Amino acid sequence: MTTTVETPTNRRGNRVPRRGGRVVEFVERRMAASGWVRRIPRRAFPNHWSLWLGYIALFSFVVIIVSGVFLTVWFEPSMAPVEYDGAYALMQGVVVSEAYASTLDISFETRGGLLTRQVHYWATHVFIAAMSIHLLQVFFTGAFRKPRQRNWLIGLGLLVLGIVGGYTGHALPDDLLSGTGLRVVEGGMRSIPIVGTSLSSFIFGGEYPGEDIIGRLHVVHVFVIPALIIVLLIVHLVLARRHGRTQWGGAGKTNRTVVGSPFPVHIARASGLALIVAGLIVLMAATLQINPVWLWGPADPSQASAGSQPDWYVGFLDGAQRLMPPVDIHVFGYELALSVLVPVILLPGVLVTALAIYPWIEQKITGDTRDQHILDRPRTVPARTGLGAAFIVFYLLLWIAGGNDILATTFHVSVNFVTRFLQVAVILLPPLAYAITKRICLGLLREDRDKLLHGLETGRIIRGPDGGYSETHVPLSQDDAHALTQPERRVLHDPEPELDENGIPAPRPRWSKLRTRLSKSYFGDDVHTSAAEEISHDR
Repeated sequence: MTTTVETPTNRRGNRVPRRGGRVVEFVERRMAASGWVRRIPRRAFPNHWSLWLGYIALFSFVVIIVSGVFLTVWFEPSMAPVEYDGAYALMQGVVVSEAYASTLDISFETRGGLLTRQVHYWATHVFIAAMSIHLLQVFFTGAFRKPRQRNWLIGLGLLVLGIVGGYTGHALPDDLLSGTGLRVVEGGMRSIPIVGTSLSSFIFGGEYPGEDIIGRLHVVHVFVIPALIIVLLIVHLVLARRHGRTQWGGAGKTNRTVVGSPFPVHIARASGLALIVAGLIVLMAATLQINPVWLWGPADPSQASAGSQPDWYVGFLDGAQRLMPPVDIHVFGYELALSVLVPVILLPGVLVTALAIYPWIEQKITGDTRDQHILDRPRTVPARTGLGAAFIVFYLLLWIAGGNDILATTFHVSVNFVTRFLQVAVILLPPLAYAITKRICLGLLREDRDKLLHGLETGRIIRGPDGGYSETHVPLSQDDAHALTQPERRVLHDPEPELDENGIPAPRPRWSKLRTRLSKSYFGDDVHTSAAEEISHDR
């Protein structure tokens, strides 16, 4: 695809074209930008819907920034006590913090304030949900493989920053629900050995709740988190531009060839998607009430409302704390509250670390160090898909446990029974989900191989000359056959020989044995969908 640009003829007395031509000539000669500009329309962008999940997160973040700027103008990040005398009659005369009073003023007295608050809150939920689903899509399709390991880390960092930003923003109104959440965070800090108490006093400005936490959270939420997210987004887009686009397999699609829409069409679609995302967020904000702080009342360290639930993206931490047995140990005269330290501090650290290093773990197991731009279908790597399913089940069980009291009240059962059931389920169900998912993937691969070898079933039964009956099949189209065909057969890692060339037992490192076992668990029972030449040979 080429682009031709006509240069206007310089006429006497017409200075604008001449000056414009000089600018273009300077850019071409000094910055060498003309070649880059010409290459932009020639780039192809894959069209599959799953590749737009990251754009949804990006556009929702833009909505967060725009609505957040409006709220920052009217919000007062102070814990100084004032007597509320605003428009909300039920709170008049009550001593509240300036942060809570300004939140009520934004909601009831500032024109468009309540809508903007809800837009900001819903956009945060959409951003975190889109990032979570996008990372799952990257994981299940293997888009984290070389050369995109750094982008995987950046995406994971964006999700963590989004969660931290959402939580800090949730605490800013200084209402009773957010105060209960801060109390949980304060307890988690105090459970950290040696430095926990000092760290809590430093962050809260003294004993809980202190006098500085809202102001400090405001700085983190308004300045630090958005700045870090913007920096990571820029680096993410730069790396994505350098590494190229991932795409699903198909006819004409290789690691060197991208099939898709040209840049102008892609921009038009992205613009339409941006309007849709913004419109849906505004529609949700206008019709669905969220975080009505006037119903909770101001924060009070001596109170906690019944049935308090955190936002969904941190609910798994609350659930983990509810499922953790009350275990305390004494070390060198100090008491370690493992019932708080493990679920609140260690668990998220272990999960984030495991997700961060997984691309290198899989690369070490498979031995594949080449650049990969073709996405895997989840069924083609049953072990990876099984691990992802186990993680999802583990997360959902912890998330459900965060509402064990609500479940007990709703179904009229003992809360102890719900807790015991979830404690057993969180141990047994993730491995079961791994095994079931892996077997389903292998079954789907066998079905794909049958389709490649024999074609699609037509449902028509014919009788042959020998009197037997058989069903007719229709060969797959070229596009369908390419989509079902794996590009290559995965090879198991060969263990080191037990004897060297002299017949002496050779030392076998533990890592070599472990890698052999892990490789077998990944590809030992793999059902390979043959390449075209293998299919013709089998036929």
